[in-house]
Amino acid sequence: MRPLIALCVAAVLPLAGACSSGGSQEQSGESQVQEVAFWSFLRGSDAVAEAFNASHPDIKVSFVNQAGGPDYYTKLSNAIKSGEVPDVAVAEYTRLPEIVSLGGATDLTDDAGSMVEKTFPDSIQELVTLGGKTWGVPRDAAPLLYFYRKDFFTANDLTVPETWDEYKELAAEVKSIDGDKRAGAYLTNNYNLLTGLSWQAGGQWFDTKDDSWVVGIDDQPSLKVAEYWQNLVDKDLVSTLPDYTDQFWQDVQKDKLVGYFCASWCAGNLKQTVPDQSGDWAVAELPNWSGESASAMWGGSSFIVPEGAEHSEAALEFIKWITTDPKGIAAWYGNDATSMYPASQSLVSTARQKFDTKYFGGQDIFAVLTDSYDSVVPGWRWGPTMATTETALADRLGNVTDGSAKLTDVYAKAQDATVKSLRDRGLTVAK
Repeated sequence: MRPLIALCVAAVLPLAGACSSGGSQEQSGESQVQEVAFWSFLRGSDAVAEAFNASHPDIKVSFVNQAGGPDYYTKLSNAIKSGEVPDVAVAEYTRLPEIVSLGGATDLTDDAGSMVEKTFPDSIQELVTLGGKTWGVPRDAAPLLYFYRKDFFTANDLTVPETWDEYKELAAEVKSIDGDKRAGAYLTNNYNLLTGLSWQAGGQWFDTKDDSWVVGIDDQPSLKVAEYWQNLVDKDLVSTLPDYTDQFWQDVQKDKLVGYFCASWCAGNLKQTVPDQSGDWAVAELPNWSGESASAMWGGSSFIVPEGAEHSEAALEFIKWITTDPKGIAAWYGNDATSMYPASQSLVSTARQKFDTKYFGGQDIFAVLTDSYDSVVPGWRWGPTMATTETALADRLGNVTDGSAKLTDVYAKAQDATVKSLRDRGLTVAK
């Protein structure tokens, strides 16, 4: 496994003590019951905290529900700056390097590094190991899938595409069958799908060389993906929708969207949002470019102990339970709509047992997810200024649909904005 550049060096971590071993310990005069403040926006977090408290009388976890998205990371950043941090916080893989680079996470190497190394595959370890140090404990992976209306495909003798060439043919065929229906969607306010598809194609948006960052948002594999989706949009072969918002789900409900790309967690969303289509949907692996299975992830999360946490030992005990203990994993499924895929392969069986497959006509979607997870292209990295990258992409994706920009230009602009943000932070970027 190739570690990222040592982020706790030079000017990368402006906050004092960012590379220390973490929060203060309980004082001898305190109560034996330690209170752990837990911030999360993940579905099922309340049930997990409740289950942990029932089996761990010496620790009381207080769950504080958070709104997801950029606002959460702004709130967490402000908490770190003020010193008023929770003891446990969710950190998506996309944002962990930025949190670490700003001095916001406790170094967990001594207390959890060995466990992470033994429990999780290299592709997941790489996402929480920065500079040779462990900063988070993985909770889930988020392998990509193709969700499709099996009833529509069967009725029209359609074949699930195995390659991207076949997917383009499918998209055209669906449109020819019914001009109001589409086999996929281009999202104007969400960059994550295109990021995952660039990853699948072999793109390398971030890497390191010596003491410098290498940025490749506009590398050739990514531009191939951009040109492909530009063609789909230009020929009106996919729906144009903002995100997985009301309009998206209305198109699903009205049978206008008979297929779309999303990740493991989307199975629960579909099940919860359109319950009356139970039995109509199925899932498949992503189409590929070469004829061999290849996949990537959209999302996935870890848990960190924020720098300055008051109860770091109790926090880590809670984190280990909810990420590596079968009972902890089972607790995430207290909500019937949950479909998270555990990052630890040994715990997938627990998830499979808890997830009711009736919605997908009895299909073992975890078997398909495992195939997708096993074929995730290795070596992907996230950068330390992802907030800037996200904004640069999100602000321009809509321009592709009105003809004012090409998707390849959007990638190039994101490349420029990202390089500038890294240099503005005092980081070196390789040319």
